[in-house]
Amino acid sequence: MPRRSAIVALLASACLLAGPVRADTLKDALASAYTENPTLEAARAQLRATDENVVIQRASGLPSASTSGTYTEFLKQNSASFIAPDRSLSASVDLTVPLYQGGAVRNGVRAAETRVEAGRADLRGTESMIFSQVVAAYMDVIRNEAIVGLSANNVQVLEVNFQATSDRFEIGDLTRTDVAQSEARLSVARGNLQSAEANLITARERYVELIGKAPGELAPPPPLPGLPTDVDTAVQIALENNPDLIAALERAQASRYDINVAGAGRMPTVEAFSTGGYQNFLGTLSSPTTPEASTTAQAGLRLRLPLFQGGRVSARERQAQANSQAALEQVVATERAIIAQVRGAYSTWRAASAIVLSSQSAVDAASLSLEGVRAENTVGNRTILDILNAQQELLNAQVELVTARRNAYVAGFTLLAAMGRAEARDLGLADYGPLYDPAVNYDRVRGNVWDWSQDEDPVTQSARTVDIPAQDAEIPRTTGLEQ
Repeated sequence: MPRRSAIVALLASACLLAGPVRADTLKDALASAYTENPTLEAARAQLRATDENVVIQRASGLPSASTSGTYTEFLKQNSASFIAPDRSLSASVDLTVPLYQGGAVRNGVRAAETRVEAGRADLRGTESMIFSQVVAAYMDVIRNEAIVGLSANNVQVLEVNFQATSDRFEIGDLTRTDVAQSEARLSVARGNLQSAEANLITARERYVELIGKAPGELAPPPPLPGLPTDVDTAVQIALENNPDLIAALERAQASRYDINVAGAGRMPTVEAFSTGGYQNFLGTLSSPTTPEASTTAQAGLRLRLPLFQGGRVSARERQAQANSQAALEQVVATERAIIAQVRGAYSTWRAASAIVLSSQSAVDAASLSLEGVRAENTVGNRTILDILNAQQELLNAQVELVTARRNAYVAGFTLLAAMGRAEARDLGLADYGPLYDPAVNYDRVRGNVWDWSQDEDPVTQSARTVDIPAQDAEIPRTTGLEQ
C-alpha cells in the first residue's frame, strides 16, 4: 500500500502538469484578458485621448470664424446727439485665416503625431505586461494545484504510515518513539497542506483579477516559439522591437519639436481677417432721413511682431531643451533596463530549464530510494525515521519539479515579452476575433474639423468580478489524482 501511494503521487504530479483532455487553454486565458482586462482597456482609451492632440494642434493653423449679436436699449441718450434711437440690434461675423506663425503649428503637429506613435508603443508594452501577468497567473494555478495534490497525497501516505506504525507498536514490533515520529511528520504534512491550499486560493483569485473569470481545468501551456539561442541575439532583437524603448525614442524625437514650438514665440505672425457687420435701430430713429439699417465689411492683413515679452519665450525654450535632455537620458535608461531585463530573463530561463531536468532526475531517484528504504525496513535494516525522511525527500523533489516547470515557462515568456514578441499578433489571438487597431480611431478623428462632432458617452467595457464566487482549493476531479 505505501509503495502504491508513492507511485500515485508521482503520477499525480505528471497528470497535473499534463492537464485534462478538455480544459481551458492558455490561449483562451490570454484572449479573455485581451478583451476584458480593465488595465488594457484603459490604455486603449488613453491612446485615443492622445490621438486628439493632433487635431488640437492642427486647429491652430486652420481658419476660425465667429459671430456675435447685440440687442441694446438706450435708456438715456446724449442730449447733443441728433440721432436718438430707443433701441438697436447689431450682428457681426469675423473670419481669421492664419498665414504664418513661425513654425509653431507645423512643429506642434509633428510633436503630437510623434507622441501618437509613442502611445501606440506604450499600448504594445501594456499588452506584453498584461500577457506576462496572465501567463504567470495561469502557471501559478497549475503549480499550486499540483502542490495541493502532492501534499494531499503525502498526508494520505503518512496517515497510512502512522496507522501501520501504531499497529506495530501495539504488538511490540516498534517503540513509542517510532509512533511519535510518525505522528509529528503527519501533523507537519497537514499544516503544509493547509498552506498549499491557501496558496492555491490566492493564485486562483489573481487569475480572476487578470482574466475576469474563474479558472476551470487548465490545459498544459503550449511550447514557447521563437526563444533565442544565445543572449546576444535576444538583446539585439529586444533593442529593435521592445515597445518601451520605441516609446522612449519617439518621446525624445517629440521633445525636439517642442523646442521649435517654444522658439516660435519670438517670430512674427501674419493672418488675414475679414469682418462683416449689420445694425438696425428697429424704427426708433428720430430723424426720418437717416436709414434704420446699415451694413459694414472690412478685410485685411494683420502682422504681429513681438518686441519684448519679459523673457518668457527664452524661458520656455530653455525649459523645452531641458525636457528634451531628460527624454534623451530616459532613452539610455530604458535601454539599460531592457538589456538587464533580457539578460536576467535569459539566465533565469536557462537555469530553470536545467533545474527541470535535474528535478526530474531527483524525483526518479527519490522514488527509487523510498521504495528501497521501505524494502530494507521490512528486514530491519532501516528505521521508521528513514522511511519518513525518504518520503519527505520525494515530496520535496516533486514540488521542486513542478515549481521549476512553472519558473522556466514564465521566464521564457518574460524573455519573449522583453524582446517585443509577446503581443496579441504574436500569440495568435486573431483566431478569437479582430485585434484592436489603434490606427482606426486615429484615421477617424485626425481630419475631423467639425466643432459639433461628438462621440457617445463612455461606458465600462470590462466585466466586474464581484459576482464570481470566492475561490476554493478543490482540485478538478479529472486531473488524474483518482487514477
